[in-house]
Amino acid sequence: QVQLGESGGGLVQAGGSLRLSCAASGRTFSSYTMAWFRQAPGKEREFVSFISKSGASTRYADSAKGRFTISRDNAKNTVYLQMNSLKAEDAAVYYCAADVRLGVRATQYSYWGQGTQVTVSS
Repeated sequence: QVQLGESGGGLVQAGGSLRLSCAASGRTFSSYTMAWFRQAPGKEREFVSFISKSGASTRYADSAKGRFTISRDNAKNTVYLQMNSLKAEDAAVYYCAADVRLGVRATQYSYWGQGTQVTVSS
């Protein structure tokens, strides 16, 4: 079992930056692939990025490539999502997720945080 808690969301102007954090507690953090998903009102939850257990492998949705960077600190049991050049369409609730497997589908992840709201003003 692992518990996840996101922070760092908020209101930012278009073109600005935010860094989201997700702190994990429970079983060994380094045993889990960590991912970020997001969900805008009226839309399905969508994949943003994942990072492998060691941090050696990452993957991004096309919408995030070149603007977002995922990283993790296994000593601090925390995964981060640095978001730059934010656009109005990035506004959503952002969730971190964990599972022992790599994947881009929400159904592949067993553990979820409660989410943090990101609002982008134009």
